[in-house]
Amino acid sequence: MALQVIHDIAGLRAALAGRSGTGFVPTMGNLHEGHLSLVRQARAAVGPEAPVVASIFVNRLQFAPHEDFDRYPRTLARDCELLESAGCELVFAPDERELYPEPQGYKVHPPAELADILEGHFRPGFFVGVCTVVAKLFNIVQPRVAVFGKKDYQQLMVLRRMVQQLALPITILAGETSRSAEGLALSSRNGYLSEAERAEALHLSATLKALIARWRAGERDLDAMEADAMQALRDHGWQPDYVCLRRQHDLGPAQQGQPLVALAAARIGNTRLIDNLEL
Repeated sequence: MALQVIHDIAGLRAALAGRSGTGFVPTMGNLHEGHLSLVRQARAAVGPEAPVVASIFVNRLQFAPHEDFDRYPRTLARDCELLESAGCELVFAPDERELYPEPQGYKVHPPAELADILEGHFRPGFFVGVCTVVAKLFNIVQPRVAVFGKKDYQQLMVLRRMVQQLALPITILAGETSRSAEGLALSSRNGYLSEAERAEALHLSATLKALIARWRAGERDLDAMEADAMQALRDHGWQPDYVCLRRQHDLGPAQQGQPLVALAAARIGNTRLIDNLEL
């Protein structure tokens, strides 16, 4: 079936009427292989007959005034070509007036202990914007399955908790982080990097690997280990927000015997990148 691009809520609901088992992949567009892998995962999860929907919407609510909302790349025609090749059937690409016809006074506020740390600390209000738009999209699409990438590790956790606490009948699947051949986590913001910055960007995942290696070697002074990792990035010209080791299940402080994840966010030049590695 040819890809169908729909720009209004009523049109999408009409296209999905009488169909069930929908798979859904929310995106902000400017797609790369990481997004396409999530679409393929959604298709595999729901089977060949159920619809797979991808949304493309740059959500102003999750951007702070100084962030890159206005310059975030909009590449709808290219995105649609890629989505069709990945098994997507419907693209929902509303404009702001369609999704927010009036100021969004009702918002979803996730719990502070999960949403006001790490990304939420450095990007205040980010997860309110994410949860609000995703909840709205869930109400529009009514999916059975939704797929989010592990690259946005904290976002995945926040949204899983939202679905659980609001008793939404949606299964959240996690997609593994897609990387370049050199190991750089794929991101729409990688397009901002110069050639030299792109080469240096590999140092972010290398810093996480070094932190993990120290933990596996038996070191347990997390404050010192994380401070060293931050300094290592600074020595390479980065401006780090955080480099840390946390529990996978709630992002609390690392504990021996618990599944852990190393996470980092740092700016190289004018571009802020995030990455994580589970251990």
